[in-house]
Amino acid sequence: MTISDIIRTAATGSKAWPYEEARKLLKRYKLNEQEGGAPDKGHILFETGYGPSGLPHIGTFNEVLRTTMVRNAFHSLSDIPTRLVAFSDDLDGFRKVPDNVPNQAMLAEYLGKPLTQVPDPFEKYESFAHHNNATLREFLDSFGFDYEFVSATEQYQAGAFDDALRQVLRRYQAIMDIMLPTLRKERQATYSPVLPISMKSGIVLQVPVEVIDAEAGIVRFVDEGETIEQSILGGAAKLQWKVDWAMRWYALGVDYEMAGKDLIDSVTQSSKICRALGGRPPEGFNYEMFLDEKGEKISKSKGNGLSLEQWLTYGPQESLAFYAYREPKKAKQLHMGVIPRAVDEYEQFRAQYAEQPIEKKLGNPVHHIHNGKVPTDGPPVTFGLLLNLVGVLGSSATESQVRGYLDKVLGTDPNPKPIPRMIGDFINDIDVLPGDHLGKWIECALAYNRDFVAPTLQRRAPDASEAAALQRLDAELAALPEGASAEDIQNIVYAIGKDEAFGFAELRDWFKALYQTLLGADQGPRMGSFIALYGVENSRKLIAQALAA
Repeated sequence: MTISDIIRTAATGSKAWPYEEARKLLKRYKLNEQEGGAPDKGHILFETGYGPSGLPHIGTFNEVLRTTMVRNAFHSLSDIPTRLVAFSDDLDGFRKVPDNVPNQAMLAEYLGKPLTQVPDPFEKYESFAHHNNATLREFLDSFGFDYEFVSATEQYQAGAFDDALRQVLRRYQAIMDIMLPTLRKERQATYSPVLPISMKSGIVLQVPVEVIDAEAGIVRFVDEGETIEQSILGGAAKLQWKVDWAMRWYALGVDYEMAGKDLIDSVTQSSKICRALGGRPPEGFNYEMFLDEKGEKISKSKGNGLSLEQWLTYGPQESLAFYAYREPKKAKQLHMGVIPRAVDEYEQFRAQYAEQPIEKKLGNPVHHIHNGKVPTDGPPVTFGLLLNLVGVLGSSATESQVRGYLDKVLGTDPNPKPIPRMIGDFINDIDVLPGDHLGKWIECALAYNRDFVAPTLQRRAPDASEAAALQRLDAELAALPEGASAEDIQNIVYAIGKDEAFGFAELRDWFKALYQTLLGADQGPRMGSFIALYGVENSRKLIAQALAA
């Protein structure tokens, strides 16, 4: 039995969510039964959607990453080919001028027109949509994702959706019957599934339409007081987005698409419309939305939460992938404070992977982050300990200084092995590029300390009991033989904290005193590990500074 066979057997019963999602696709086409098999199109189609009225963000990354994890899980279970389409709804009307772009007065003149007809405010591309689409592709390419980009404008104008649009007109009343009960009474009076593009103004019209000839694609509507009969084919119209979503599933044969919890009602309505068209809605699940530090929903207009660029400044890519993988149906806070823990938790799971049985491996987050090709070695210290080291070195610390400590105390490899540089390298099995895992950790730790830790550090003077305990610790450290282990030092720290002579009600009171007087923080690392890393003599200097305060 090959490794692939072993994984396939184990994956059929794995409770890891990507495998549970992949098994929905097996059931969809009865791939484990004698009857049925691959769809007529010869592949399984995964889709992610993108609205190019704004720039891609951390939610865009998460959706493509999670979808790719399900796609890879499916590959473990079946040999049927797959495709992943990143679909841009760029024929949508331009509704609002974003606050974060130049030339806003110019953009305001194009409200209502298709995004591909709105000039690029950055003056680099033929339209605002083309600019944002290019940014999306650069964004996804920078992570090495394997996908195909599809533009709604190109599909509509090329006639690729014409047959599906005719079907929309044939089932027009059925679609209205689905949508009207979901709308307010005033909206019902003007609602139409079809949005003609005005030949006069170029605006995507929100007007009632009457179907004249479904086979020819002709509808009737009023534009600027004039009754117009116009074809909706060949890019002369688009659909309201819930209907558009359903039509796309029907026309392309989409088998799997995720959506945020805020779109549950939209998924329900679009699924009904897809069935009314004669299609089958895709499989998928609704993931929870991220919250800010206060537990409030993240909003672009509020500017709360955390951006993708911010995370990657202070934490490596695999930590972000780890955070995205964990509990996707649970609301999670997304702020600076979660990054260090995510980095260390990722590393804990990575370190466990090699010794785990296959069933445990398939449930380990790193298996899905790296598509089963998990790195066997990692940084020699935890990220939290690295942050503490950088903290005592000060805001002027450099990478070479940090490496000096690690090389001296831990004997780290001066010639680090190559590692994957992009998330897509992990999950798409792209050849490994030269890289330095530890170097990235140090870079992130220096940035995190500079921007968030150093400004808050404030060492306090010890009280009389704490000063006596620190003096005892200093004496014990001075008596240590050269090369004493972190465990030896930790035992000394424990013994002092438990000594009734110093009056600590609980051991954690001693640790808190150490953190506050030596490191200037309320929380910290295992002191044995920290002292071994920072060095006994340097640690004694910290104690001397605290006692002199």
